[in-house]
Amino acid sequence: MTRVRPYQIILDTNVILSGLRSNQGASFQLLDRLPDPAWQLNLSVQLVLEYEEVIKRETHMSAQAVDGFIRFLCSIGNKRFNRYFVWRPVARDPDDEFIIDLAIQSRADIIVTFNISHLAPARQFGIHIMKPKEFLRLLEDEQ
Repeated sequence: MTRVRPYQIILDTNVILSGLRSNQGASFQLLDRLPDPAWQLNLSVQLVLEYEEVIKRETHMSAQAVDGFIRFLCSIGNKRFNRYFVWRPVARDPDDEFIIDLAIQSRADIIVTFNISHLAPARQFGIHIMKPKEFLRLLEDEQ
């Protein structure tokens, strides 16, 4: 059975960073598929700023390359700038609260992350937490 709508997802910063550091693995495959009609990326100002800060600090990419990548993500992602609800505190790590807020606001189906335990509280809102490889497997199973 074909899915009626694309998955609404959040890509945690650790997945973005992993995909940019190596052209091997599931994180890179997800970035390489962007944009993908099977899923839509959801972004907030705070998440985009975190992407930018971490990528500039943790990679050897030039500032221009990082800015271009961020512009690309913003051009294809669903932008969520208004926070209507704040469900805090629910995450183990206070720095992850905004990701759960974004997932709730965007009615995300899935948060793709390597920090499963930190974001597990999102499950109480019906949001699945998956590693990149699990999400890719889900997409492949539906084809």
